Amino acid sequence: MKLSRGFFLLALAFLIASIVARALPPQKVNDAAVLGTAGSEGASYKLPRTLAQFGFFQDAAGRVPGGDLIPYELNTPLYSDGADKLRYLYVPEGQPIAADGDGLLQLPVGSAIIKTFAFGAGEDQSYIETRVLLHRADGWLALPYKWDAEQTEAKLAVAGARIPLTRPGGVEVSYRIPNKNQCKSCHSKDAEVIPIGPKVRNLSADLLAKLEERGFLAAASTSDRQLPVWRARAENPDTAALARAYLDVNCAHCHQPGGAASNSGLDLRWEQSNPHDIGIRKPPVAAGRGAGGHAVSIAPGDPDASIMVYRMSSTEPGVAMPELGRSTNDDEGIAIVRKWVAEMAPAGEPAS
Repeated sequence: MKLSRGFFLLALAFLIASIVARALPPQKVNDAAVLGTAGSEGASYKLPRTLAQFGFFQDAAGRVPGGDLIPYELNTPLYSDGADKLRYLYVPEGQPIAADGDGLLQLPVGSAIIKTFAFGAGEDQSYIETRVLLHRADGWLALPYKWDAEQTEAKLAVAGARIPLTRPGGVEVSYRIPNKNQCKSCHSKDAEVIPIGPKVRNLSADLLAKLEERGFLAAASTSDRQLPVWRARAENPDTAALARAYLDVNCAHCHQPGGAASNSGLDLRWEQSNPHDIGIRKPPVAAGRGAGGHAVSIAPGDPDASIMVYRMSSTEPGVAMPELGRSTNDDEGIAIVRKWVAEMAPAGEPAS
């Protein structure tokens, strides 16, 4: 799909829809759809077929969030082929959020996390998919919704999809919407589906204060080691913090105890301080072509001899890491990790 420019009529339609939506009484979120129960009209909402059935947005095109949604950003975001992301939380009225230290917000049953993936900006912005993570009585459920070419409706894509597109700047992308099971592979810990994004350490103090003001948090939590703000990395001299934050967000959901890749022995969580566990001079558990002939995950002072850098720099299936969620390399993320490894003292030399 070519992301063409000059969608004047489409932009005008969105503007009109926005004006009309704001003039109408605020639409309430359909809690039955979030919970997967029967609605008042008797309809079943186990797997809503369209995004609109949730009532998260005031317009069918998903451009005007309802008043019950709380927009948020992450200090350090996950790379997804360069897509921009519009993130929202929904928490049912009167239900508090618990803060697990500086880790994940513990969202109550009936909550939802909504994330739209888009390319372009302004009138050229095109929505590709919206993923929802629903906290139901029996646990979390992840569902992907694919936007149509007309940008008027998003339908459930249980089987996922592959979408060829051209990113702004001319980069060709084979964008993958994950199927329902692939969603679980990243959002899984100890065989249970969980959120991976909204951790206290990766949320702004402003958002936490807003949650407190609206009565969702008893007290705004803070973290002594907040993840750095990725978009301000050019002004941040702490290469190690930038690299560790990047690995925490992009890799640690699998590479941690109980994660899908726990058998690798790598633990790339932000809070892990053991050098061996984060890969420094650590040999792979099982050598194969994914190692690229290298001996250790991180070879201090030598990014070109480090399995981690080798796999991050590949798009070849079976070699590339992360395995899902990208078909292109994140050059900026790779550069930060390479710099971090290069600045480490080589074996046998004292750290500076």
